[in-house]
Amino acid sequence: MANNTGTGVWEGGLKDGKGTVSTQSGTLDARYSFGSRFEEDMTGTNPEELVGAAHAGCFSMFLSSLLENAGKKATSVRTQAKVFLGQENGPFIRRIDLTTEVEASGLSNDELQELAQKAKEGCPISRALASVPEMNLTATLKGA
Repeated sequence: MANNTGTGVWEGGLKDGKGTVSTQSGTLDARYSFGSRFEEDMTGTNPEELVGAAHAGCFSMFLSSLLENAGKKATSVRTQAKVFLGQENGPFIRRIDLTTEVEASGLSNDELQELAQKAKEGCPISRALASVPEMNLTATLKGA
């Protein structure tokens, strides 16, 4: 299996400092700050946004695999993972809402719900985030 590396660098104090995050592949090289993480400053990214993107990508790919194995190959699986921070002895991820829309011919809503739940429980990023207190899933069929 592949090994993948992400790097984070922070310079300065908490509120006046700045940081960068990057990936081994070079696909991501982004800056972040206290403002982009805690104050809705959209001039940079933040770790929770990146967790959301990783979770959405992993979930979509995993669900696509489950659909294909069930003979219901998807045309598209589009997922958004909204990550909510809480504050209890420091910031923590308190909730993730996964919202996915699937386009696949011959797929019933019941089949989608069952396979989406399996994807939520089984994708590697979901499993890595098992300590998040609340993880919600909304799955819909495109065009239904």
